[in-house]
Amino acid sequence: MSLTVVGTVAFDAIETPFGKTDKIIGGAGTYVALSASYFEKNTNLISVVGDDFPQDYLNMLKKHQIDIRGIQIKKGEKTFFWSGKYHDDMNVRDTLITELNSLATFDPVVPDAYQNSEYLMLGNLTPSIQRLVINRMNKRPKFVMMDTMNFWMDKTPEDLKKTVSTVDLLCINDEEAQQLSGEQSLLSAAEKILADGPSFLIIKKGAHGALLFNKNGNIFSAPALPLKSVFDPTGAGDTFAGGFIGYLAKTDDLSFDNMKNALIIGSVMASFNIEKFGTERIQNLTKKEISYRVKKFIDLTSFNIDENSL
Repeated sequence: MSLTVVGTVAFDAIETPFGKTDKIIGGAGTYVALSASYFEKNTNLISVVGDDFPQDYLNMLKKHQIDIRGIQIKKGEKTFFWSGKYHDDMNVRDTLITELNSLATFDPVVPDAYQNSEYLMLGNLTPSIQRLVINRMNKRPKFVMMDTMNFWMDKTPEDLKKTVSTVDLLCINDEEAQQLSGEQSLLSAAEKILADGPSFLIIKKGAHGALLFNKNGNIFSAPALPLKSVFDPTGAGDTFAGGFIGYLAKTDDLSFDNMKNALIIGSVMASFNIEKFGTERIQNLTKKEISYRVKKFIDLTSFNIDENSL
């Protein structure tokens, strides 16, 4: 199989209660592709950067066997930059700086080598850009997954709904699900969102795990792995999405049961991501580490109740 990821490749500057960084590699596309590359070896990346983007970072992506022919390098322009500060409650952060730079005029090009991708992951971008990528594929991929955020719900709600209606799976957090649907109950929110187009929905709940829904009324809940400390949550949701779509592409099984497995894999990858700043942790994982943490999830969620004992 093959997977194409569309999303930002960026500079981040992060401050948490545990320290802070200068500019480091970030962006949704980066996190998604790195995470997915541990499972799907044919992972492609479409994005844009300026000519200030270091070759070392591009080499790091290539080291993970990520095809970067889809990354445009804009001469005379700068790379998208985001700076944020997290509080003691790591669910709360302040955005200090956002500089779109080369991203402001991003016109995605799908290289010929990517045209036969069976799986497509649309990272958080302008909904019209996400839809444009689908339309620029010669043949619609077998499975299209997208992420979005409340900014687009506020600014371009109709355009967002149009894009959501074209994908197979939407991945958002609990607050975004409530805003998009107008429902407070996540179950009611899921029913309403699924009625508008996608066949599957993931609702991320941060430190409380994630929920998977489909149109047939099936629901699966995956916990987050309990950790002693959260070092940096930046990109955790994107790392989760990358693990999910990467595992689906590797197994090429779109059954609900296999999506349950993919949800666990996504949670495993997110649990690694938050242990260090930026992409540092997910750049250097081993298969043994991933397998061990999958086993911890199995132990965490496994139980056997004899109905006759009730």
